[in-house]
Amino acid sequence: MLSDAVRKELADELAVAERDRIPVDPLVIRHPDIDVVDAYEIQLHNIRRRVAGGATVIGHKVGLSSKAMQQMMGVDEPDYGHLLGEMRVFEDADVVASNYLYPRVEVEVGFVLGADLPGAACTEADVLAATVAYAPAIELIDTRIRDWKIALCDTIADNASSAGWVLGPERVDPATLDVTAIDAVLTRNGEVVAEGRSDAVLGDPTVAVAWLARKVASFGVRLRAGDIVLPGSCTRAIDARPGDAFNAEFAGLGSVRVNFQ
Repeated sequence: MLSDAVRKELADELAVAERDRIPVDPLVIRHPDIDVVDAYEIQLHNIRRRVAGGATVIGHKVGLSSKAMQQMMGVDEPDYGHLLGEMRVFEDADVVASNYLYPRVEVEVGFVLGADLPGAACTEADVLAATVAYAPAIELIDTRIRDWKIALCDTIADNASSAGWVLGPERVDPATLDVTAIDAVLTRNGEVVAEGRSDAVLGDPTVAVAWLARKVASFGVRLRAGDIVLPGSCTRAIDARPGDAFNAEFAGLGSVRVNFQ
C-alpha cells in the first residue's frame, strides 16, 4: 500500500492532468505496489476536493461491468466512480471535445433512484424496489492516463475514467420494461457504430447497481433517493471527435443524443 503522502501526490497529479489536459504516465508503472484500496482513496481525495469547492455528487457509475472487460483487466468484479453535477452535459449544447484528452462515449441504461438503497446487504430486489425510472443515457468517458494505457488501479484512481454524462428525456417505469433485454444502437453522424443489449452488463444491469450499493458502503457511502446510477455500457466505447453527432436508440426506452464540437 502507498503512504497517505504518495496518495495525495498522485491525486494532485491526476487533478492537474484533467485541468490542464496534459496526460500522465500510468500510475501502476511508476508505483507497482499500488493496490485497489490506494486507488479508491486517490479517487476519493479528488472527489472530496471538488465537493469542498462546490461540486455536488449526483450519483455513481459502474465500470468494468462486462465479462469481456473484466477478463481484459484480469479482475473478477466491476469498479466505480462518482457522477458530479458539474460533469453533466446536455442534448441541446455541444460538448467541446478539446476540453478532454481522449473522449469516448458509452451507451447505458440509467437508473433513477426514488428511495435510498441498503448498504452492505443490498440485493437486486432492493434495487428494483427503489428504482423509480429507467432513462436512456450516454456516458462520456476519458482518461488522464497517456493513450488509454490503463490498468485497474489507474482507472479506479482516475474516477473510473468518467468525464461526463447525459440523459435523454424519457423516464420509463421499471415495471413496464425488462431491463435485461433492452436492445441499443449507437450512431455517429448517422452511421451505426455500435450495437448491444442491456444484458451485456453482468447479465442484468440490476446486478451492477446492487454490487455498487454494497461496494460503496465499505467507504461509508450510501446510494440515495434522487441519485442517478449508470450500471455499465451495453456496447463498446466509441471515440468522440470534433463534429461528431451521436444518437443512442433504446428499444422501449427512447433515445439520447450528444454532439461534439
